[in-house]
Amino acid sequence: MNTQIGLPVLIALVASASTCALILRTKDLHIALAARRNDLRAVQAAHSCPTPRIGGIALIAGLFAAAACSPPHLQELYPVLALSLLPVGAAGLLEDMGFRLPPAWRLAAAVLSGLCVTIALNLCLPRLGIPGLDALMTWPPFAILFTLFAAAGVCNAFNLIDGMNGLAGLTAVLVSLGIAGIAVQANETQISHIAFFIAAATAGFLLFNFPSGRIFLGDAGAYALGHLLAWLGVLLVARIGDLSPWAVLLVFFWPVADTLLAIWRRWLAGKPSDQPDRLHFHQLVMRGLEIMVLGRNARRLANPLTTLLLLPMISAPIAAGALLWNDAAGAMAAVILFATLFILTYALGMNLAANRGRIGSANVAARIRSRINQIGLAQKPQNIASLEE
Repeated sequence: MNTQIGLPVLIALVASASTCALILRTKDLHIALAARRNDLRAVQAAHSCPTPRIGGIALIAGLFAAAACSPPHLQELYPVLALSLLPVGAAGLLEDMGFRLPPAWRLAAAVLSGLCVTIALNLCLPRLGIPGLDALMTWPPFAILFTLFAAAGVCNAFNLIDGMNGLAGLTAVLVSLGIAGIAVQANETQISHIAFFIAAATAGFLLFNFPSGRIFLGDAGAYALGHLLAWLGVLLVARIGDLSPWAVLLVFFWPVADTLLAIWRRWLAGKPSDQPDRLHFHQLVMRGLEIMVLGRNARRLANPLTTLLLLPMISAPIAAGALLWNDAAGAMAAVILFATLFILTYALGMNLAANRGRIGSANVAARIRSRINQIGLAQKPQNIASLEE
């Protein structure tokens, strides 16, 4: 990495880390904002004490610091992307501060941020690597709407995986490096350099987020990462004629797969797609660690360990996307392979959890019966039934 690009990368990292340090230093002044959300009582909660969730401010500070000193070849593209963060970042920050915004409003903010990029750069996906849909993508209204929908979906997907210490941040770093890897191979220096800025700003935040979880990205940070990375992916497809869109999907595989699984799972259960639950892949892994390995009082260890266990699964499709960037058939086959592995692994985990739950219930029932016999209440079997329920 040359000096011209190395300085903005360093500034992005330092600005992000310094802002995180400042947020933590002034924690007593704003921690009430985190408490307003009642995160500790949320069904999807993975932590046990109030923690600042405005790390997105630090991330955005790093990204804007890099924009302020970006080299000349980025001064038309990168400031546009950075400024387009404002609508979705503001919506996320309001949510982080306890001002409950309806999901439709947050989606609208993501679409508005995407629309800013589309208008400023005249940018949308030119193809999808699917014959029937590729014909539709030649019609601008459809291409623009599809691109906005897809980018907003990725934006929300990063928010959904922001559940464990370091999970969303490390995923973003890996996705950034995957994008940079494709861009370098295709001689797209603008895209690769911006991807390095995003990775650096995220790394500055991760110094305080992983493994200790002293500060969280929050909605503002997760939306910002998802928005920027999604539109870098769009830029890759628009600028590199040999690039397979399937390779880009591989780079974004984990957040996209987890989101699609969540939508399908909630649809089967007859629940709204935006209703949170505790059945994301990372939540399943963490509970498995707690129940089967570490014990239920080891949340501080199980949380970051879950992220470490998932990193190989997150990295593998990204590496495949970077290697198969100009091989459409190979990239499509890799998507099918990783999707199959993802579904089978999740199904296996759910099956193990269900069996473990039945075994655990049987043990509890046996202990209840034993205790009832000891105190001479065996003649009241209805008590057993009520306790087992």
